[in-house]
Amino acid sequence: MSDNKPALPDHLAANPRSPHHVAECFEHEIGIRVNGKVRTNVEEYCISEGWVKIPSPKAKDRYGNPMLITVKGTVEAFYA
Repeated sequence: MSDNKPALPDHLAANPRSPHHVAECFEHEIGIRVNGKVRTNVEEYCISEGWVKIPSPKAKDRYGNPMLITVKGTVEAFYA
């Protein structure tokens, strides 16, 4: 049984309106590890620049979407 999963890009966003969104990658479960800790709420990541963006638990923008917080460190993306 072979899995034909596309290679994970260096920069990937979950928002479909983003130019960094790759729909084929989201057909499979993606895991993100930041500084050795697996994060489940990542909205966007960049491996080469070493950051992820996660939604704020309380702060909202003017459209009601959660504000994104940037967390820096060592980023690893993998298929779960």
